[in-house]
Amino acid sequence: MREKIKIIYVDEELVVCHKMPGIPVQTQRAGQKDMVSLLRNYFSAKGEDTSIFVVHRLDQPVEGLIVFARSQKAAAELSRQSREHHMDKCYMALTEGIFETPCGVMEHYLLRDGKANFSRVVSKDTPKAKLAKLSYEVKQTWKEKDPAVSLVCVKLETGRHHQIRVQMMHAGHPLVGDKKYNPNCQTGYLPVGLCSIKIGFCHPKDGRKMEFMVEPQGEAFQDMSVDRKNEQY
Repeated sequence: MREKIKIIYVDEELVVCHKMPGIPVQTQRAGQKDMVSLLRNYFSAKGEDTSIFVVHRLDQPVEGLIVFARSQKAAAELSRQSREHHMDKCYMALTEGIFETPCGVMEHYLLRDGKANFSRVVSKDTPKAKLAKLSYEVKQTWKEKDPAVSLVCVKLETGRHHQIRVQMMHAGHPLVGDKKYNPNCQTGYLPVGLCSIKIGFCHPKDGRKMEFMVEPQGEAFQDMSVDRKNEQY
């Protein structure tokens, strides 16, 4: 595993990190490191307040930008922004197949099975189903791959459980390395070809606009030669 913790920005109210694939945001498994415990250890070593509050999450096999609050007041404000979809979130996804249209919007209704940690597309009138909406734009396609692989920029308009993974799978474009939703994946643990590359929000104390961007570093993206000229997110 690469560097376990990579801090992009920190102040007294919040900390922004680039989470590596394979590290959970928070876990109850004894002895397993997660982002919360790693950050607490980091601030403890510096002699600072070790309070860490989870504002939003990334799936364990997914990498990318994530923000944590360092006070209850900041947590309440950042959680409100996330809940009300005022956070600007952009993802880079490696999906299988060639898209018929280079850009578009996907709308589905998802039903979550909490015990199985699994979500699926269902009809609108299904009890407890929730609307999931995202927009996408294909940036690059490797037709020589078997199957073909497309690099897709995804922007979320809702924040449902496994949303990008489920909607792409339902559309016939499961994510590379997604063992849970991609039937073509090999056995064993794999990092999912999904990275939260951009996050924007208002600072919880003074309201100033903050925006951060990173490039994927996980194994799923290493074999891909990405044309940086097309990376306009």
